[in-house]
Amino acid sequence: MTYAFESFVIQVAQECSIEATARLCGLTWDRSWNALERAVNRGRARKPHRVPVRIGVDEKSIARGHRYESLVYDLDCGTVEYVCDDRGQQSLESYYQQFTREELAKVEAVAMDMWDPYIAATKAHVPEADKKIVFDRFHVMRHVVEAVDKVRKSEHKQLSELGEQVLKGTKYLWLWSQENIPQWRQEEFDALRSKDLRVCRAWAIKENLRHLWDYRYEAPMRKYFKRWYFWATHSRLEPIKKAAKTLKSHVNNIVTYARHQITNALGESINAKIEKVKRLACGFRNRSHYRTAIYFHCGGLDLFPRPPAIPSLNFKAG
Repeated sequence: MTYAFESFVIQVAQECSIEATARLCGLTWDRSWNALERAVNRGRARKPHRVPVRIGVDEKSIARGHRYESLVYDLDCGTVEYVCDDRGQQSLESYYQQFTREELAKVEAVAMDMWDPYIAATKAHVPEADKKIVFDRFHVMRHVVEAVDKVRKSEHKQLSELGEQVLKGTKYLWLWSQENIPQWRQEEFDALRSKDLRVCRAWAIKENLRHLWDYRYEAPMRKYFKRWYFWATHSRLEPIKKAAKTLKSHVNNIVTYARHQITNALGESINAKIEKVKRLACGFRNRSHYRTAIYFHCGGLDLFPRPPAIPSLNFKAG
């Protein structure tokens, strides 16, 4: 395989599945994968050894049965920096252990969900991690959104026993943000909000929590959360109270958003791209191939081969 042909294979693989790449390039499946693996190994070897200033940490499902990969993102470059098996503390520690304490001190912020193994790994290796961990807004809101859905389910069950179906088919009306409710369902939603329903109160509490991220200083942000927490815990809605207490136990690293202004939104977009690659390949049974595909498509690597330099020949006259 010449350097030019391998470059062509890489270009095709960036747009097609591995099966299509093999068919279009006249290669076997194994030789096509070998070209991708060489490209990834080459790209990772060329990548400078540095720790990103702002990091995102998330997990990605590889298959059914709770099989996960842990991913580390560079939030400024928009690339996947590291992929490792599982989502335990040792998984993330294997990334941090590549760097010295002095290098890790340069990390300014780490965005993650409220997953204890990731928190423990970051606190064990990153200096002053308490001030640098930022719990992702999406994952914080998800706790309250799930609580709203539990309130809706409970109330719908009680109303159904009385012969009322007022909440039937309204699940997503309560889960959507207010501005995302379709125009054609707005009138229906306004009618529901005019009724004395528990889910209406739960939805209002959820929507008000979204204003927490409008603040740019920690003190006002913490003060707003304190008022919201009082409202949530006095709502007489058990799922909402439970979610509020969960957030209260993590509030110190929720309000750090005001200082660092980062979320894992980039990680979610990369996860969507990875999911697209996974569907294109009809899934991955081999973890090694899965990691190769992630680095290949999302690693921001210099993948293409470079022919070796030809030494110049100097002839002396005479």
